[in-house]
Amino acid sequence: MPAEPGPIVSPIVFLTESGFDAVPDQPALPGDAGRVLLPLARSAIAARLGFNHAADDGLPWLKSSGATFITLMLGGKLRGCVGTLRAHRALAEDVRANAVAAAFRDPRFPPLEAGEFPGVSLEVSVLSALEPMSFTDEPDALRQLRPGVHGVVFEYGHHTGTFLPQVWEDFKEPSDFLAHLKYKAGLPPDFWDREVRLLRYTVFKWRESDGE
Repeated sequence: MPAEPGPIVSPIVFLTESGFDAVPDQPALPGDAGRVLLPLARSAIAARLGFNHAADDGLPWLKSSGATFITLMLGGKLRGCVGTLRAHRALAEDVRANAVAAAFRDPRFPPLEAGEFPGVSLEVSVLSALEPMSFTDEPDALRQLRPGVHGVVFEYGHHTGTFLPQVWEDFKEPSDFLAHLKYKAGLPPDFWDREVRLLRYTVFKWRESDGE
């Protein structure tokens, strides 16, 4: 039996790339979307802290539905990460809501304080539609995963968890990636059952430190 993996502190690890391979249902985004989405996320947090931060939320593509994850880093360490797996509201609304949740309602951290705000770096990830995977067994599922490209949702009964594609930076092998995802979902890393359900997705992402 594989050794039980240690806890994963963050659901993502930052990368510098601006995007991954898209699938047909990827939201249509302009090439400079980060220049709009990042200020939008920051302005939502600023408003809760009583600050002003300019952001444009009137562009037509922001009204299309979208699913996002917003990540906060402070001093090189995770300070909050909250997201949406399935698009159910306008992209702009999803960004604002997840930014506020990541800053003030991530249960792993205390609410962000005003003094921390200037030093926080934000990352916005926009998810493609979830694609249910079809496989015969675990090795077959592992062969279908592309390191650095696919995010994965693991579902089994009431157990569920996800890793964004950025997590491949920590786990180069699909078997390690999936083992830790099972552990995150509350199951042994060597668990498998015919009722396991896997869904994969891709992301486009931008972070403030990239100058986007």
